[in-house]
Amino acid sequence: MKDEARPIQRGSAAQRATRAPSGTQSIQRAARLLRELAARNRQGMRLIDVAHSSGLQRPTVHRMLKCLAAESLVSQDPQSRRYFLGPLVFELGITAGPRFNIRDLCADALDRIAAETGDTVFLTIRSGDDSLCVDRREGAFPIKTFTVDVGVRRPLGVGAGSLAILTALPEEEIEEIVGRIANRLSAFGRLTAPELLALVKRARKVGYVLNDVRTLSGVAAIGAPIFDASARPIAAISVSAITSRMTLTRQRELAEVLRREIRSIEKKLAR
Repeated sequence: MKDEARPIQRGSAAQRATRAPSGTQSIQRAARLLRELAARNRQGMRLIDVAHSSGLQRPTVHRMLKCLAAESLVSQDPQSRRYFLGPLVFELGITAGPRFNIRDLCADALDRIAAETGDTVFLTIRSGDDSLCVDRREGAFPIKTFTVDVGVRRPLGVGAGSLAILTALPEEEIEEIVGRIANRLSAFGRLTAPELLALVKRARKVGYVLNDVRTLSGVAAIGAPIFDASARPIAAISVSAITSRMTLTRQRELAEVLRREIRSIEKKLAR
């Protein structure tokens, strides 16, 4: 395929070497806790669960959650004692929305892809070590493949769109992320860290992400990342269908459709 040579990973060496400045550990830890709560905000999290998933000591987590609650970034249910995101997170999201509303930017592209392919199309964004499905379109093909609902968070690399974002990151960053999320992967079709790294390697070899949906038998999905003006992968678009529709020829056709629409989105982002 002629366009297959387009790299799935972009960015300069300087960008790939960028790391958080020193003295910001508390901020990074607070952000990590907020992301963990966001991933399970529907049911909430116990203190011990937050500590386990974040990899931090329980006393440290308890102290930080109390501080975040005092700032209304976290709330605790008095009956269940479970923690949830607080009202200030919602207020900040409303304020930031107009500037970062990638859903609006990608809406027309999602419509076109769904119409052209007939399958289900997903828009996924990155949120730290997680991915978040923020939009979805249904194609005309009678057998629907709703692999993930809008608003659902999953570890980065779980799902075609999420895997496309992970694959487009620098190799060192990928290894760090996979190390942090390794203990969460088994809940998704018994996925393991070595298997996830193998999927990344395969995607880089063929130039696009092809992912068999482990949690839904007979379904496969293909995805490609969206890069911002700084050549960082911030989102991805994926198409899912029953496996009988995912022949090698159609994989390449879908990959080209995604690349074409993503190029138009990236031009908008650059402006």
